[in-house]
Amino acid sequence: MSVSSLDIFHTFVAVHIATGATGLVTFWVPVLAGKGNERHKYWGRIFTAMMVVTGTVAMGMATMTLLYPMETHPHLVEHEVFSDPENVRVVFGWMMLYLAILTVNLAWYGWMCVTNKRLHHQLNRGRLNLFLQVLLSAAAANCIWQGMKLGQPLVMGMSAVGFATVATNLWFIFHPRPGPVYWLKEHIKAHVGAGISVYTAFFAFGAVRLMPELALTPVLWAIPLVTGISLILYHQRSVSRKTPPRARSGTRVAAE
Repeated sequence: MSVSSLDIFHTFVAVHIATGATGLVTFWVPVLAGKGNERHKYWGRIFTAMMVVTGTVAMGMATMTLLYPMETHPHLVEHEVFSDPENVRVVFGWMMLYLAILTVNLAWYGWMCVTNKRLHHQLNRGRLNLFLQVLLSAAAANCIWQGMKLGQPLVMGMSAVGFATVATNLWFIFHPRPGPVYWLKEHIKAHVGAGISVYTAFFAFGAVRLMPELALTPVLWAIPLVTGISLILYHQRSVSRKTPPRARSGTRVAAE
């Protein structure tokens, strides 16, 4: 019995939905639960694992789409816009690959921040963490290129999130003496960002089953993005308010 590209793709989709849905639900437990308690840590570990698996599987889905655009999306064969295989490759291949890398990048980086905290800051410069920054930069640059070829500003515009992520990640990773609570703020940024990237993908790419043209609707991409930025700013400011001014501006890393 032969296995078709569509069968493999559907297997990826099934795993992606299962782990992604679990991640979307568990995302809110650490966000709403008391910070630093055991429940927060337990659900945070589950969320991180789900995000890494979901993003990795999405990379497989994106690769399948790039190789077999119409075979993996037969429902788009007669669509006005996406009957063109190149449009399918760009939006459901390259864009999904970019979001998948963004998700894994943020999930892993956020986990490293909370694992190493301030005392072991130098461990954030591990090979995998640095490789993910290079990979995301390449994926974001490719989005600009693919968006230019397609004439689609949304594809180009979304790359800004990736570049901003890499810039802020590297700023913290290579900061010689980050303040006492910088790691916590970066942890918040990364894990909220990872959750929002998955919500964005579910909003935008999930809509393709009902109305494919919605995948290019800016509102579907803007709602999760604005929500995520608001959550990040709220929790980061909450950390700042609870931190004494002297400790907030501390510069010496105890382990260095």
